[in-house]
Amino acid sequence: MSVTPNLRQLYMPVQPTVRQAGANVVYQEFLPDERLLAYIYCYWELKTVEPLQEPFQYRVVADGCIDIYFELSTPADAFVMGFCKKYTEFPLGNQFHYVGVRFLPTMFPQLFAIDAAELSNRYLPLAEVIPQTARFIANQLNGLPAQAQIKALFDEYFITTLTKARFDNDNRLYNAIGIILQNSGVLNVETDLDTGISPRQLRRLFTFYIGDTAKTFAKVVRFQNILRAKPSSQSLRKNKLFFDAGYYDQAHFIKEFRNFYGVSPSRAFGR
Repeated sequence: MSVTPNLRQLYMPVQPTVRQAGANVVYQEFLPDERLLAYIYCYWELKTVEPLQEPFQYRVVADGCIDIYFELSTPADAFVMGFCKKYTEFPLGNQFHYVGVRFLPTMFPQLFAIDAAELSNRYLPLAEVIPQTARFIANQLNGLPAQAQIKALFDEYFITTLTKARFDNDNRLYNAIGIILQNSGVLNVETDLDTGISPRQLRRLFTFYIGDTAKTFAKVVRFQNILRAKPSSQSLRKNKLFFDAGYYDQAHFIKEFRNFYGVSPSRAFGR
């Protein structure tokens, strides 16, 4: 194991607040042990407080990360969701309690020696990808443990995993990722990522460790930066927002936003 660049300092991926079911659905993120902060962005819970009158559709927006997740009542059926270049919708029914682990970009492939491209734009049974982690979840996270117990079990497991992992901290890759994050995804990938590596090599590294190209990752970072900014209706109407974020015009902005989020910007921000 070697020291890994702390992407957390540059990137804070956002998932939308759950609104459509009011107070009856709760989404919470909680931090891992400090030894894991450079690798795992958060643990999370999505659960119903009481049964819903209608089935719930949960929308996951593009965030550049890879997640493990499972329904707490059936932990043997865990999944891994790879890097996605568009939103994904999950029908969850009327009652549920999901738990997940969100890994910072590049960290899932580093921890488990998995090619991120094999997971991109889909979700797979965890047992097919990392069987040992699937067994841990199935055996240890049954019986509906409380959040504190979930955190303690995850912390212990991933700290142990970390001590066994062999990291390939290619400075050329992490310098390129750093440039993208520092510029909020607003840059010319062909000319601004001069980190001493050929475009072909850079594509190979991004595909393996991120799950897609540097250009696609930059678009997701740009989208995430707008989500975090939560623009007002006034700024949404002004072209300055689009130009500041590197979009050609309002139509380009709306099209790309809808692809990553699933709805228009004005609807997403509810203004």
